[in-house]
This record gives sequence, structure tokens and C-alpha cells, in this order.
Amino acid sequence: MKTQKLTCSHALFKYLIAQKIIINGNKLPLFPGAFGIYGHGNVACLGQAMEEFKDQLPGYRGHHEQNMALTGIGYSRAMRRKQIFIATSSVGPGATNMVTAAAVALSNRLPILLLPGDTFASRFPDPVLQQVENFNSPTTTQNDAFKSVSKYFDRITRPEQILSSLPQAIQVMLDPAECGPATISMSQDVQGEAYDYPEVFFEEKVHEIRRIHPDPRQVERVAKEIIQSKQPIIISGGGVLYSEAENELSDFAKKHNIPVTSTVMGIGCMDKDDPYYISAIGCLGDGSSNSLSKDTDLALAIGTKLSDFTTGSWTNFQNDNFRLASINTSRFDSNKHRASPMISDAKIGLQELSKVLGDWKAPEQWYVRALKEKKEWETYIEKQSGPTNQEIPSYAHAVGAVYRKADKSDIVVTAAGGLVGETVQIWKPKQRNTFETEWGFSCMGYEISGALGIKMAKPNQDVIVFVGDGSYLLHNSDIYSSVIYNKKLIIVVCDNGGHMVINRLQLAKGGKEYLCNLRAANASQLQFVDFEAHAKSMGANAETVKSITDLEAAFERAKKSDKTYVISIETHGYEWLDGTAYWESPTLEIGNSDANKKAFQEHMDGKNIQRKGV
Repeated sequence: MKTQKLTCSHALFKYLIAQKIIINGNKLPLFPGAFGIYGHGNVACLGQAMEEFKDQLPGYRGHHEQNMALTGIGYSRAMRRKQIFIATSSVGPGATNMVTAAAVALSNRLPILLLPGDTFASRFPDPVLQQVENFNSPTTTQNDAFKSVSKYFDRITRPEQILSSLPQAIQVMLDPAECGPATISMSQDVQGEAYDYPEVFFEEKVHEIRRIHPDPRQVERVAKEIIQSKQPIIISGGGVLYSEAENELSDFAKKHNIPVTSTVMGIGCMDKDDPYYISAIGCLGDGSSNSLSKDTDLALAIGTKLSDFTTGSWTNFQNDNFRLASINTSRFDSNKHRASPMISDAKIGLQELSKVLGDWKAPEQWYVRALKEKKEWETYIEKQSGPTNQEIPSYAHAVGAVYRKADKSDIVVTAAGGLVGETVQIWKPKQRNTFETEWGFSCMGYEISGALGIKMAKPNQDVIVFVGDGSYLLHNSDIYSSVIYNKKLIIVVCDNGGHMVINRLQLAKGGKEYLCNLRAANASQLQFVDFEAHAKSMGANAETVKSITDLEAAFERAKKSDKTYVISIETHGYEWLDGTAYWESPTLEIGNSDANKKAFQEHMDGKNIQRKGV
């Protein structure tokens, strides 16, 4: 067998470059790029190899390790898990900064390849700079923190170990049932060590993501459950988008007369004009879908992990005859809460299930009710988010203003905080695949970083970011990245004076305003940020507006801008759209005020109607 003597770092990148994938009939790199922040744990070896391979694997400079990994995650989501970004960091805080991003990827079932530097395999220089020593376990380093938030983890302590480790990592990241982050922890000394690698290891390999076909017996059982129902709904999750099953979902709903709701991560699977799309469901969802969920006797969950924000902490399903069926590539997700499982790719599963159902349709009066509920709730939303002369507009007013002016192809991005709930209810996609919110981990700081990755994946569409002042202050350096890499974003900063959606929760649970609201933050000298000046200092165009009319005009200017444009607007901290689902969150059983006692009673009222899982 012919071999080639290479350092471990060079062999690693040469192998990754040889990996290809078929997308829309075209052969493309599986790994389109790599983000890096270099330090003593990766600069001399991994860093040099990246520079030498830069024509085949473009490198991008990060400004925070968490941010750069979040950008890679946003890219992979926009590409529906068909391409995977790489993020490399030094040892120590550079590595641990990426742990949160790994958790975001794991929660959202998204792939990213993390290459953190690690301590010396030889242990001769121990303890090295930035090494966290475990007195009772010499092989344990800070990188072991990745184990709980990675689908695949390995530590490379000999150069030949990548021969077996890299193929396994790639298969995990491309597996629809196991998809998530892979972490390959690279011992510093091993990165530079050489080995005679087999030349066949570097041969081009073309990947295609497998589609899991369902067991016919599971299809029959789920079909039987559906046929017995009188008031079924579909809950469409992110798995529908990852499977690219949008057409199959629309066709299935129409053929069988079943109204479709969506999780936050599933929004965009149907556009607002599809006659069978009702709205988002759950704690952030519309009153229309939540009303239907209370009475439905069967929910067909497709490609969703059924989080508490989807199920209303399992209070949304109050029909005594309620049954749950689930189509999911993951055995774990498909078997939750006594569901009739159908382990399958969403596209294939819907096709096979429709064949078995034949000409069966849900009763017309149920669909008529769904349309009535949709119309009534949309009337409420249009009123709450419409034009206003209110001195300090609400989040809903700000989102509504941009939505009215946005093009069909514009992509909206949010993540944590109150903006997600307002955007979910207001921003009904005018075109499929234009809603890219991260809600699996609800990670503050994802907004701008994730949007940068989405823009990299979809350069011909405008990407609009809604971000609160809290998330902006947490992570904003990718405004600079978007400028230097010419990836224009439109960023709307809604400044409501703090972490005000948590302030809302604080008050709802019987507490008093403390720390969340900037005005109650123990500050000796209260100072509000000039977001316009800050954004301009990073090279973006920016302006501050005072009214919704001014916001609409500013957005039109932003559309014409040739680089990232930031619009700052003060928004109301106490006005929110109505919530129509229960959400279980901690409440004091023994309170010291009437507000505490009221909150506990409301907590118990919700607990008493929860569907008890197994």
C-alpha cells in the first residue's frame, strides 16, 4: 500500500478537503470553510496547515470562539445539514468558549466539526499554560466538557488515530437520526507529529445523506390511529425542513384535509398562503393553533422533539381521547409520551403514510373551524402589530413594520428573549424557508452570529436580524465580521432597557423587578448604550429611529445599503402579545406575598391539566 508522510494536521485537512456531497445534483465540498481563532494550542500546526490549504478550504477569522461556531451552525441549518463548517480554537478558554455552541448544535440536531487544541499527549511539559489539572485523572482536561454536548467525541493522542476517528465523526454528523456536533480534541504535540498515511485515505469520497424508510407495520399502525380520529392536526418540526419535505407536507395536508401547525423550528415549512397552514403552536404560538390543540384527538408530530414550548408543557392536549403519533428519524424522539412511533425520514414517511391512508379525509367541519380560528387570530395580530403613533412602540410594532416592508425572499433571524415570541406570531413566511430562528437552546448571542452563517449560505437573499439590547451586548463582534467579509446583514436592535422578557417572568412569578430591568440593576450610574455609534465603530452603517414611521423608512435605506446596516429603536418593556399556552417554570411553593401565592395557584392550575408522560 502506498503511503504519504504527513503531519497529523496536514493529513487531517487533506482528508476533510477530499470529502464531497451531492446537493441538487452538484458535487460540492462537504466542508465549505473553517473558522479559526489561533493560540498556542493550534496556531503552529493546525494553523499552518489551514494556511497551506486555504485555496481548497477557505479560512475565516473569528472574534469569539462561541460566535464563530454559532456562525457555522447557522450555515449548516440554512444548508439543511448538507454542508458542515469547521471551527478550531486553542487550548484553554478558547476551547471551553465553544462548549455553549456545541450545546446549541446538539439541541438543534445540527452538525459542526469542532477542533479544539488540547494539552500534550506526552505530558512532559505538564502543567502547560491554560491546562486545568484533574488531580485524580491525568487524562482528563477541560475538553472533556465537550463530551456532554457532542454526538461524537475523541481525543487524538497519536497521529494515526485520525484514520478511524474522522470517518466516524463524519458519519455521525451526516446521519439524520444521530446528527449533531462532533468534537475532535487535538493534543498539541500530536498535531505536528508525522505518520505514513495510506494514500487511499485521501481519495475523494462523495457522500449522500441516507433517507430512513419506515417499517410497514409502523405505517399501518399510525394510519389506523389517523383514520380513527375526527379532529387531527399536524405538528411540523425542523425535521420537515432538514428532510426537504415541504411539498410532501403540503400535499399530505391537502389530500387528507388536516390543518398544519408548526414548532418554532418548523416555521417556514409552508408559506402563509398555503390553505392548510394555520400557525405556530405552543407557548410562543398563536391562539388559533393552541385552540385547535386543546380539542384535537390526534396530533401527528413530524420531525420534532416535542419540547415544552411546543406542547405547552404538555397541557395543550386536553381531549380525553387524545392520541399522539410521531414521524421522526430518531427512535428517542419518536417514542416520547406514548406516541405511536414511525421511525422514518419525513419525506419518505409522508409518502408511505399517504399511500396507506388512501382517499381518507378528516371531517370538513374541523378544517372549517381551523380556518375560522386562523382568521380571528390574524385579525388580532394585525391590530397589535400595525402602524402606530405610540410614543414608545412595542416589539410587535417594530416587527410588524419591518414585516410589511420586507420582500418575499427576505430571511428573518431571532433567537432568545421576547423578540422570538413576537416574531413567531407576526412574521408569517411569504416564501418557504425564510424563517431561521434558533429555539432549541434559546441561546442569547446567536442572533447576529447565526445570521452571518445564514447569509454565507444564502448570499442572494437579505437576512434580517431582530435582536434585543441584552443579546446585542452579550455578542456583537460579528457585525465587524459581516463588514470585513462583505456579508451584509440588516440588524434591528429593539432596545427595551434590559432583559425585559425575563423581567416579565420575574413579575409573573410574584417577584419584584431586580437586575433584569436596567433601572433595577443596582447600577450606581445608569448609562444606556448608543447602539448606532457602536455599530458604526465596527464599520457598519447605522442609525437611530424614534417611531414606527421612521423605522419603515430606515429599513428601506437599509435594503439599499451595500453593507451591514444597524437600526436602533427604543421599544416598550412591558407590552407583549397575548400568550395562549401554559409554560411550567419554577414557582415558590411558600411565598411571602399575595403575588407569590397567586403565581403558585396559577402554576398548580397548569400542573393539574398536564398530560402525564412516561
